[in-house]
Amino acid sequence: MSNKLLRPLAVIGNLTFISRILGYIRDVLIATIFGAGISTDAFFIAFKIPNFFRRIFAEGAMSQAFIPVLAESRRNDEKSAGDLIRAVSGALSVTVFGVVLLGVLSAPLIVYVFAPGFVATPEKAALTADLLRVMFPYLGLISICALTWGVMNSYNKFATPAFCAVLFNVVLISAILFMTDYFERPIMALAVAVPLGGLMQLMFSVWGINRLGFSLRPQFNWNHPGVTKILHLMAPAALAASIVQVNLMIDLAIASFLETGSISWLYYSNRLVEFPLGVFGVALATVLLPNLSTSAAEDDVRKFSSTIDWALRWAAMIGLPAAAGLIILSDEMILTLFGYGAITERDVLMSSNSLSAYSMGLFAFIMIKIFGPGYYARQDMRTPVKFGLVAIGINLIFNLLLVAPLGHTGLALATAIAANANALMLWHGLRKKNIYIPTEDWLLFVIRIFIAILGMMGFLFYVASPLSSWMDWSFGARFYHLFSFILGSGCVYFTVLLLVGMRKKHVGQFGV
Repeated sequence: MSNKLLRPLAVIGNLTFISRILGYIRDVLIATIFGAGISTDAFFIAFKIPNFFRRIFAEGAMSQAFIPVLAESRRNDEKSAGDLIRAVSGALSVTVFGVVLLGVLSAPLIVYVFAPGFVATPEKAALTADLLRVMFPYLGLISICALTWGVMNSYNKFATPAFCAVLFNVVLISAILFMTDYFERPIMALAVAVPLGGLMQLMFSVWGINRLGFSLRPQFNWNHPGVTKILHLMAPAALAASIVQVNLMIDLAIASFLETGSISWLYYSNRLVEFPLGVFGVALATVLLPNLSTSAAEDDVRKFSSTIDWALRWAAMIGLPAAAGLIILSDEMILTLFGYGAITERDVLMSSNSLSAYSMGLFAFIMIKIFGPGYYARQDMRTPVKFGLVAIGINLIFNLLLVAPLGHTGLALATAIAANANALMLWHGLRKKNIYIPTEDWLLFVIRIFIAILGMMGFLFYVASPLSSWMDWSFGARFYHLFSFILGSGCVYFTVLLLVGMRKKHVGQFGV
């Protein structure tokens, strides 16, 4: 089982890494070509709106509800699975068509809800609405994609869904480089590229699902028991998926009252935390859900528990040193990746502070990605919602307590505290029901990791240079030193792990 999961984990992680690099290049190109003004403000808000709904419904509730039901259907025969896919395709097609039509027609109202401040600048509000009308169909396309990805993930075919994110960024980068001259308002090239990228993703996804022998030809059967069950599961799943988005909205609302630059500092630091979380945490969650769903459908409690334990050990071995590295190298990372042009030394320091605070929750963010599928695979959508609502309350309380003394860094720290609380509640819930039973040598496993982290930290403190020196270096010099530090610290970390007795069997043997 361990090798069975490690291979797709590596595939997803590598492709996600490529996608994140391309996403960073995309953001740099947008900043370089379009700058920071009305057009970019309008685009980022308009682009955020379909992505907001996508994360809650398409890649959130849809996947979490569909994959466990598909796993049950597969126990009967492949024909039952095919009938379920076509029935869900029919229901989903009708639903997303209605949602997209409503979104296009009510674009100005939606802009007012998400960006009420734009009302004071009619030109900005009108441009945002125009961009949103062009981009909103992306929500429909990506929703159908999410259905195909759920099918492919259920059959342990992870490469095609993971590559779609790469494909999307390639389309957007191409639009920035080659399409802007063809539009009166150049930013409209990016808006057109969003649904075009979604269409390319859908075509590639349909090819992938056809290779499995399934068809997406809609079957309009709302009374199909699988469709009924998925609809029943989707409501709490959507609420669970919205927890992170609600926390983000609360943070941004409070940050808007702080000094100018606070929102940007939070954005830059969050981008860096999202990198290891996306490459490793999301990859783990993607691999876990279909495998745990199969174990749950087969009522194999031992296999279910050992798979979670396997994932948690990998998360600890990668996530804990990654968090420590982000904290120690926060100044250098922010400066190397974003410290150019109008970014001042104070901007770097402020972003570095919030990066350190966010990093304290990195391991918790990854644990949530692991423990969440432990509930979704058993079709328990309500428990994560209950814990998530408590986490929202914790986030709000600590936001109010920490924002006065710490400013934007307090908001980041509150997010980390809430994430740790959420992860602890999810862990306790699985332990309380004996769904997850940790293996006996966890204490020694963690001690070895912390010893290796101490060795890594000692290396980084030894080779550290003053930030003033980094400020004088070119991008090439900064990147060279940062890459060397990361590579060197990784070598020290894994060398110390070996010296204190860590072996592959201590991690890889726990999936059964």
